[in-house]
Amino acid sequence: MLSIDPKSMSERENYKFLIGSIIPRPIAFVTSISEDGVLNGAPFSYFNIVSSNPPLISLSIQRSAGRQKDTARNIIESKEFVVHIVDEQNVEKINKTAANLPPNESEIDLANLTPVQSVKISVPGVKEAKIRMECSLEQSIELGGLDTPGCDLIIGKVVQFHIESDIYENGRIDPRGLAAVSRLAGINYAKIGEIFEMDRPK
Repeated sequence: MLSIDPKSMSERENYKFLIGSIIPRPIAFVTSISEDGVLNGAPFSYFNIVSSNPPLISLSIQRSAGRQKDTARNIIESKEFVVHIVDEQNVEKINKTAANLPPNESEIDLANLTPVQSVKISVPGVKEAKIRMECSLEQSIELGGLDTPGCDLIIGKVVQFHIESDIYENGRIDPRGLAAVSRLAGINYAKIGEIFEMDRPK
């Protein structure tokens, strides 16, 4: 077995080890609004649950040469955003939103996604997602980097859930109906594969 000190490697080499090891990663498609009112949309796979009481989720939005991405800046300024689960039906459109557009252009328009009004926040979501979560900013933390921060860790509180009724029954979400897509390394993605059960020890 290899044993490697991350300090002996470049940032890129560490990145490859992390994204190749921590798989599969759920993908959040995040909508936010710029200061000028432009609806921004971008996918992030550094995404997970933080707490269920209250419902908190986390997004780690990496910076480029110390510069904040539009999504992080929008969330920190407006304190609101919407997280959508990426699935087999919408993944191709969502992939288009990863394009590097200037802040005054909307990825939602580029990908032909359909904005839908939120209930409790001013940021719209998109209709093409089977699950979306309206979020308010709980906390943002600058982390990593050497001279300047390397990422913005965003903690969001879910203030409203929207779940397609076909995949919801008795308080549970059908994983096959959701058909969530996950991120691997490089240009690789994964679908939900074999599902198995295992009792937890008492």
